[in-house]
Amino acid sequence: MKNNLLGFLGICKKAGKLKHGFDAVKEAVQKGGVPLVLVTKDISPKTKKEILFESAKTNTEVVSVPATMVEIEQKTGKRAGVLAVLDEGFAKAVKESAALADEEEDSI
Repeated sequence: MKNNLLGFLGICKKAGKLKHGFDAVKEAVQKGGVPLVLVTKDISPKTKKEILFESAKTNTEVVSVPATMVEIEQKTGKRAGVLAVLDEGFAKAVKESAALADEEEDSI
């Protein structure tokens, strides 16, 4: 299921509906209209705390994904621990896929 999640992120990137990196995501969240922020499982606690704080200001949902920055880089071409999905439809698909991948990882 992690492959589905990474596949959706690749599609989001190709469609131009994905922001990479803390600064770019923070700026997008502050402007509003970001339906979903993703954080990888190997992100630093400080960065995660900061993006949660910024996202809370605009009621932006944040989901932890069971993927590493290296796995994200392999699929999207950019190493990042914080990502923003900029489309509602993609956000829903990514969120569902992340939940399934997380369940699968927990059962292993």
